[in-house]
Amino acid sequence: MGAVTPCGNSVQETWQGVCAGLSGIGNITKFDTTDFKTKIAGELKRFDPLQFATKSEVRRLDDFIIYAVAASVMALEDAGLSIDAGNGERSGVIIGTAIGGISTIEKEKETIMREGPRKISPFSAPSCLPNLAAGYVSIRHGLKGPINCAVTACAAGTDSIGGAFRLIADGYADVMIAGGAEAAITPLTVGGFNVMRALSTHNDEPEKASRPFDRDRNGLVLGEGSGLVVLEALPVALNRGAKIYAEVVGYGSTSDAFHMAAPPPGHEGAARCMAVALKDAGMRPEDIEYINAHGTSTQLNDLYETQAVKRVFGEHSRSLAVGSTKSMTGHLLGAAGGIEAIFAVKSIDDGIIPPTINLDHPDPECDLDYVPHTARIVPVHTAMSCTFGFGGANAVLIFKQFED
Repeated sequence: MGAVTPCGNSVQETWQGVCAGLSGIGNITKFDTTDFKTKIAGELKRFDPLQFATKSEVRRLDDFIIYAVAASVMALEDAGLSIDAGNGERSGVIIGTAIGGISTIEKEKETIMREGPRKISPFSAPSCLPNLAAGYVSIRHGLKGPINCAVTACAAGTDSIGGAFRLIADGYADVMIAGGAEAAITPLTVGGFNVMRALSTHNDEPEKASRPFDRDRNGLVLGEGSGLVVLEALPVALNRGAKIYAEVVGYGSTSDAFHMAAPPPGHEGAARCMAVALKDAGMRPEDIEYINAHGTSTQLNDLYETQAVKRVFGEHSRSLAVGSTKSMTGHLLGAAGGIEAIFAVKSIDDGIIPPTINLDHPDPECDLDYVPHTARIVPVHTAMSCTFGFGGANAVLIFKQFED
């Protein structure tokens, strides 16, 4: 696994941060926020792109591509895996994103207006394409197998891992790098979400702005980064003595067919997606112990997601730990599913459920066990990761402790 997030520049640093309940949210430094209602976000901190890319690459590639390259380098190193002529054609990549190279688009538009079209960078078009994170990672590592890019808004990272899981299960690949990447803390993104009233305006206390399931939540907080995992067919992993963190056992994908941005009351689509993933895994609702919830800190999502969990899990919903790590990372949009899949897997591997911080005044209608304030040390054998995106895209993954 590999990650760069607002909470750390590696999986270990990020995981330690979220388990300690440390927020990665702060004031936006990427642009002047004077005229913006929201002035906070989860930016990367002390990230050095030159550890993973050349000066030329950093200059011509959008940040979301650089973030994906960084996470891929760390993931392959963590896996102890080398891609070469012997396995390259059976190794692929799927990296999702909600927006792609939005900062490149905005920058080059300014160049046109200021200096004319001849001054546009020749690398601008490929750098802004959503599939170029996957494309550049494949070039970097020699991944010649299946390549794809899920662009299902906030479900993109989860759909990418789910798609990679299916490709391996169906025999089309032995190894897949999968997850999400996003670098969308830009004037257009913040301004656009602001006019939708989707972003938190708790600017005075950035670290307390993301407060899923809390009575006083007033919007999501944008984040950036990348989270990627290496998936392998079991015989391949066992043959080379790989460390197996967990097993992917279920994946669900559904559509709300309801609204461009809002979930339906009760979130029937999300509930159906959880049920599809359970069926795919051959599991009963009672088999799930921890849900890394979508938990965006918006009024509608948190309420309707709670209702969806109750609908699927019934009485067992009272026994579930249902936490939102977005309270610390913010919402990484297309990268959220990649990061949160890692959190679900780490909960199984380490026996720790990260907390939902800032849950100071629980919403009476959000009445599940959200693991408030403090991480919980408890064995976790099964974990579900849920992501729901604009356009009604829902994606759910189920991970299970591997038993040799």
